[in-house]
Amino acid sequence: MLENYYRELVCFLNARLGNRQVAEDVVHDAYLRVLERSSDTPIEQPRAFLYRTALNLVIDDHRRNALRQVESLDVLDSEERYFIPSPHNSLDHGQRLDMLQRALAELPRLCRESFLLRKIEGLSHPQIAEHLGISKALVEKHIVNAMKHCRVRMRQWDVA
Repeated sequence: MLENYYRELVCFLNARLGNRQVAEDVVHDAYLRVLERSSDTPIEQPRAFLYRTALNLVIDDHRRNALRQVESLDVLDSEERYFIPSPHNSLDHGQRLDMLQRALAELPRLCRESFLLRKIEGLSHPQIAEHLGISKALVEKHIVNAMKHCRVRMRQWDVA
């Protein structure tokens, strides 16, 4: 049901941000946030919830960028140590990457390729559509379906 709002939300954010690529990225992140929700409580107004999630992501990003502009380079350099994974985290990260690859391998070819071209190669939806010879609407549907599938499989495998 959430897929129905994809294009509408991209257009909404594009009008506010002035950048379709950034708008698509925010919408993808919003979909992931909604799909990753840990609550079992059903969302009463999915459209409003999705819009609020996307707007919160835009606001958070704006705040982060505003803070970054006033931080000194010393602070940024000292933060680097937090991004060096411990051996335990590396193993966990490697395992999660393997699980993600297995989940992607279960998808139909065009669905998997649409997702990878967007998330790994950074192509826009029109570029992916042209590359794969499918409509832009189908590209959008494939990407959302791939995200849903991966999220479900990762949850299943995390429990196992």
